[in-house]
Parts: sequence; structure tokens; C-alpha cells
Amino acid sequence: IATSRRPAALFSPFVRRQQVLLLYRRILQTIRQVPNDSDRKYLKDWAREEFRRNKSATEEDTIRMMITQGNMQLKELEKTLALAKS
Repeated sequence: IATSRRPAALFSPFVRRQQVLLLYRRILQTIRQVPNDSDRKYLKDWAREEFRRNKSATEEDTIRMMITQGNMQLKELEKTLALAKS
């Protein structure tokens, strides 16, 4: 039985979209923990603008790279918040 790569190719954009939306939600949830109102607003505006600016990206490698960068920035924000609380 020959298997076609087509279903995986159709599935991939759906999976990528879910990954991006999850990252966006996690970033916004983390930003809500920022104690300073102006810092929180700045970060929220920054996150929205970054996602909006890159929303038309279609290149698979580019999207993967942006997800990786977003996860690294999220980890940095989480570390900063953890240090501020300690």
C-alpha cells in the first residue's frame, strides 16, 4: 500500500496554527503576571504587534523559527518574573 504525503501536508498548517495560538495565549497569560501596569501594557502591545506583523508568514521554516524565538522570549519573561518575585 502506497502512502501519500498529502494528508500530512494539509495537516501541518493546522498544527502550526495551533502551536502559534498556544504560544500567543501563554505569552499573554504570563504578561498578566507583570506587576507594573505600564510594563504590562507595553509587553501586551508588543506581543500583539509581533504576532500581527508576522501573521502573513507562510514559509514553514520561517514559522518554525518564529515559534522557537517566541518560546525563548517566553522563557526569558518567566525567568524575569520568577526573579522579581524572589
